[in-house]
Amino acid sequence: MSQTLRLLLVDDEAPARTRLRNLLDDIAAEVPTIVVAEAQDGHSALHAIQAQSCDIALVDIRMPGMDGVEFARHLAYLPQAPAVIFVTAFDQYAVSAFELSALDYLVKPVRASRLALALQKAKRRVDETERLEKSALAIRRHLPCMERGRVFLVPVADIFYLKAEQKYVTARTAQREYLLEESLVKLEAEFAERFLRVHRNCLVAPDAVIGIERDHVERDDIGDGVKPVEQGVAWQVVFPGIEERIPISRRQWPLIKSRFISGQL
Repeated sequence: MSQTLRLLLVDDEAPARTRLRNLLDDIAAEVPTIVVAEAQDGHSALHAIQAQSCDIALVDIRMPGMDGVEFARHLAYLPQAPAVIFVTAFDQYAVSAFELSALDYLVKPVRASRLALALQKAKRRVDETERLEKSALAIRRHLPCMERGRVFLVPVADIFYLKAEQKYVTARTAQREYLLEESLVKLEAEFAERFLRVHRNCLVAPDAVIGIERDHVERDDIGDGVKPVEQGVAWQVVFPGIEERIPISRRQWPLIKSRFISGQL
């Protein structure tokens, strides 16, 4: 657990916050943490979160002004709210706490081992949230195309194929072609789940393919080149609404043929 959790301590009693800090020091080797802010009630805790982001809020329930339960309700409306672990001397609030999606509920006096378990659970949740966020951000939904001083955003979902031509990549949609200043290799790595290589210069979107057809022009210079020959017949990819066909190389033909026959294209 190398990542350091950022904590907010919310308790109206300063000695209680000090005890939490001491417990955190005791388990620092097991669960690295840093206290980024402290607050004595829900109001000041909300202000603290706006000023300083944190992963976990360790929150008392009975506090003057805005108590811990109301504070947790307000967190539900924040776009990037910390997870909540209630730390209280009263166990009758447990049901309400979990209805508010609290991550854990600790009863004072809190033992160091119990706090460590709660924070480890929180750490797993933080890691999973960050993983999902990074995964969502890693794959773009649009590709930029610069034309006459303007940037057009081409929806990836609309692209039939990506074809490398000199220093550009052509992105073809049902409506038109767009020139992208990107590497085909980079695009293949980023959109591995979206596009399939049919030859060394072209990726196609299997979901956009409506079939594979024969091209009866035989060729001898196929190698890893443009068209495969199977018993004197070359094959190419067909898309809806456009005349252009994308040839399939000999190297990629077994994979394309297998996917087509199994109905995956």
